[in-house]
Amino acid sequence: MDVLPDERLYVALDLPTIAQARDMVETLEDAVVSYKIGLQLLPLGGAQFGQELKAMGKNVFYDFKLHDIGATVEKAARSISGLGADLLTVHARPDVMVSAAAGRGDSGLKILGVTVLTSLDRQALEDIGYNYSAEELVMRRVEQALEAGIDGVVSSPLEACKIRARVPDDFLVVTPGIRMPGGDKGDQKRIATPWAALNGGASHIVVGRPITASENPRQAALNVLANMRA
Repeated sequence: MDVLPDERLYVALDLPTIAQARDMVETLEDAVVSYKIGLQLLPLGGAQFGQELKAMGKNVFYDFKLHDIGATVEKAARSISGLGADLLTVHARPDVMVSAAAGRGDSGLKILGVTVLTSLDRQALEDIGYNYSAEELVMRRVEQALEAGIDGVVSSPLEACKIRARVPDDFLVVTPGIRMPGGDKGDQKRIATPWAALNGGASHIVVGRPITASENPRQAALNVLANMRA
């Protein structure tokens, strides 16, 4: 059976070792063309593994969530821009986003501002000290991302529709917190199915454990693809 992968699906390789991540890519075969590498693999050679994936023709998303003083973020973004990745996350603080945009230059690396983590709800935000709902804080950071001139944001799928109504068509809205119908929520609070996220305005979705923790990861990926096209 011919497989029709979809570059809008980024599989999160949140696994303990590079070897396990490499095995997962081999297991998923032609079903997946886009991968996210996060902080778990970063100290183990995640950036170099991303280059390996690029050499295989894959799309690579470095979910490093840079957050530091402007000069440091600019230099880090400049270093990462030379690795050939497609996407890079930074925290959606205005000066951080501006610095990341400056650092990537004309490399083609797209910068995403992380708005509000999908594990946070209203109570969690209040505990941190924010007097905003998740949606209010997300939209405030979307406005700041637009002003900073970056390429998109990361938000939960629940805010994607409102974001899409506010931003240009080419602005990226990348949504983690994706679960299949009836799936385990895990530590996620603000979730949606693949189809609902895309139909609601997401440009890309990120799926981790529903695929990588499955007994049959390739079939799980095919199920996600089918739901995306439902």
